[in-house]
Amino acid sequence: MFPGATTDREAASYVVVGAPLDATTTFQPGTRFGPDRVRRFAETYDDYDHRTESDFSALGVHDAGDVRPWDDVPAYLDHLAAELRSVVYDGAVPALVGGEHTVTYAGAKAVDPDTLVVCDAHLDLRDEYDGNPWNHACVTRRCLDDLGVDRAVIVGARTGSEAEWDRAADAGVEVIAPEDAREWIDALDADDAFAGQSVYCSVDIDGLDPAYAPGTGTMEPFGLEPRTVRDLVRAVAPRADGFDVVEVNDRDDGQAAALAAKLLREFAYSHAAAATE
Repeated sequence: MFPGATTDREAASYVVVGAPLDATTTFQPGTRFGPDRVRRFAETYDDYDHRTESDFSALGVHDAGDVRPWDDVPAYLDHLAAELRSVVYDGAVPALVGGEHTVTYAGAKAVDPDTLVVCDAHLDLRDEYDGNPWNHACVTRRCLDDLGVDRAVIVGARTGSEAEWDRAADAGVEVIAPEDAREWIDALDADDAFAGQSVYCSVDIDGLDPAYAPGTGTMEPFGLEPRTVRDLVRAVAPRADGFDVVEVNDRDDGQAAALAAKLLREFAYSHAAAATE
């Protein structure tokens, strides 16, 4: 159980769901261990959050456990989306813990957002990778093209194929380079950028520089600092109807999992605080 997720499912405002999919990782596998590892490295965190003056255990968080994957990735994603949609139907916010980034497709399918805000080192705008349209390198493209998400904002992206950069230049995609992330975050409140929109927030842990989160499958240097991603989550959370943190594996001493767990908590604290204003 995610520490502090002590609320019964029927009364929950937030439902944590693990999705240990590890089917298409292209370099270092191990995302199947991500959900359990994130839960484990959350155990040391204090329940109380001074910034919001709230206890995590009082936010109404329930841990529904893992939705175990199988070999048929599209079928698994449909099943996972149905599980997450039941959370949405009950008036709660799904908080998905991956697993490879492909699981974001299921979260977006359940929430049906207008805008997808992604923290990611990679554009993930490939139409296919090695002939597979369900590869984790294609997830943002699948959300745009197959689910009809109107807009994707990719924060921290610093690499992609030529075809991906061409797709990123089209309407409906905005890429925020790591060096521009702070300015974009600071402008969110002033611009009220997502007014009247449903938003889904996805954090691929490789969006952070691998110096901070080495436990991920496809490390990419020159990335975001933890405080920047924390502030991104804090800024987007009040506007979001769903959240995930993905791509944590077991190839480090817990740095990536500890960050992922903290970001999930930051999402819940910030979302709940905005709901009471």
